Amino acid sequence: MMNIFEMQYENSIKKNGPLAQRMRPATLETFVGQEHIVGEGKILNRAIKADKLSSAIFYGPPGTGKTTLAKIIAENTNNNFTTLNAVTSGIKDIKDKISYAVDQLSMYNKRTILFIDEIHRFNKSQQDALLPYVENGTIILIGATTENPYFEVNPALISRSLVFEFKKITDDDIIKVLKKAAMDKENGYGAKNVKITEEAINHIVNNSNGDARKALSALELGVETTPETDGEIIIDISVAEECIQQKKLEYDKNGDSHYDTISAFIKSMRGSDPDAAVFWLAKMIKSGEDPKFIARRIIICASEDVGNADPRALEVAVNAFKAVEIIGFPEGRIILAQAVLYIACAPKSNASIIAIDRAMDAVEKNAVDVPLHLKDKHYSGAEKLGRGVSYKYPHDYEKFYVKQNYLPDTMRNSTFYQPKESGYESRIKKFLEYLKQ
Repeated sequence: MMNIFEMQYENSIKKNGPLAQRMRPATLETFVGQEHIVGEGKILNRAIKADKLSSAIFYGPPGTGKTTLAKIIAENTNNNFTTLNAVTSGIKDIKDKISYAVDQLSMYNKRTILFIDEIHRFNKSQQDALLPYVENGTIILIGATTENPYFEVNPALISRSLVFEFKKITDDDIIKVLKKAAMDKENGYGAKNVKITEEAINHIVNNSNGDARKALSALELGVETTPETDGEIIIDISVAEECIQQKKLEYDKNGDSHYDTISAFIKSMRGSDPDAAVFWLAKMIKSGEDPKFIARRIIICASEDVGNADPRALEVAVNAFKAVEIIGFPEGRIILAQAVLYIACAPKSNASIIAIDRAMDAVEKNAVDVPLHLKDKHYSGAEKLGRGVSYKYPHDYEKFYVKQNYLPDTMRNSTFYQPKESGYESRIKKFLEYLKQ
């Protein structure tokens, strides 16, 4: 697919480009991190070595090796390889790549790997254009995304692809990457006699937040801007601090903070602490979290933790989700804050989730035959079978209520919903008690 000029460009980038580009590994053996998906014996490792790769989605934070692994696949499988960037490509570009893949398969019986960076930025019609050719095997799709593909990629494409989640690179692996770059004479700084102190390495690692590319960029800035002293370039803590001055407020270097922060966020709303709730909201916004993801968690909390203690909470949460979709950021932060503060300050009840979980457990453990009087009678012959005959229509009775069994006979006296003395739900509880008197 590449012409001679494109190949010369690639070679020039490899030789003269940024350090992170020059140090990009070319084989699985030199690839750093992601042992859970490319380690020896893992399915992706086996698929690459056997040249039996199927379509895949690479999902994870920046600087974790998604593009690098795609390039390794290109070099180590017997397929054509071509790329698209979803930010700059449109339907015409997609059709051109598909046309190329069709020609290669029909003329040379050779399949094409199509790597699409930031695939989540393709709209539905663009993603749909790929679907028939992924399905029939004309192309092997590798899509890279920093967003959760189960939210951002068409379900039809997801169902035809293996999803591999890339984790942030561990501190130990980033240390290895930095030391290798400092010593590598061909692509790194081995020829420049670079000395980097342990304190400087630790500072860069701690502030790279699991992003190997960010760590290498800091090292590059330090080496390229630090003068030699007695034939050595010394990268100490003061240089490191200048080269990576501000730690990006992200999810932490262990890769757990995405989940830990959302957990703290939900628990703060559940615990009726508006200050803590809006603080964790601010952290997620500053960290670049998807606002739709935040809004979904608010909706869940509105139902799970507020429930019928304040039924308006769910309305507020759903409307916030819709409003953020319409308005976007930065103003969307105000809408999310309003919803979060409402949920945090609302009376609480988890009676709804308790009720549905109890009911689902009962369904698993008991016979669930519908009582005869509740069965449908709107068809010929139903009455002869006794369907619905003894059903009592509540609107025909005082208070629009009549006592009758609505559960399977084996569960006649079961109770799943137990309203709490909280907010509006306390009124629901009194009303149900009133009906039963």
